[in-house]
Amino acid sequence: MNDKTIEQEIQAKGLNAPRVTPADVEAEITHCYYINVGEAHRANWPDPNAKDEEHPSINLLTICVLVLRNGFTVTGESACASPENFDAEIGRLIARDKAVEKIWPLLGFRLRDQLSA
Repeated sequence: MNDKTIEQEIQAKGLNAPRVTPADVEAEITHCYYINVGEAHRANWPDPNAKDEEHPSINLLTICVLVLRNGFTVTGESACASPENFDAEIGRLIARDKAVEKIWPLLGFRLRDQLSA
């Protein structure tokens, strides 16, 4: 079940109490950045002596950084086990989904704080 399916189920059951919705989560995101670790490793590092020799597996790791409205950041990552299956677009989708998952509890905490006041 994904967030949209769950939201449809909640609406179908008429559950209208305050809650965090997928739209609330998306509204918190102001910027989205993707990093392929292999590409980042090969980029101009300030101190080339501060990095290890490149291992091929780092080319299979994608990181997504989401910046929220208040400036807080969350990250998600996607690592591919088989190099033959690596697809940059799929890696970005998975990494973003994992970063978005981290926003839900933050907004749930915020809402619960507001409801308890």
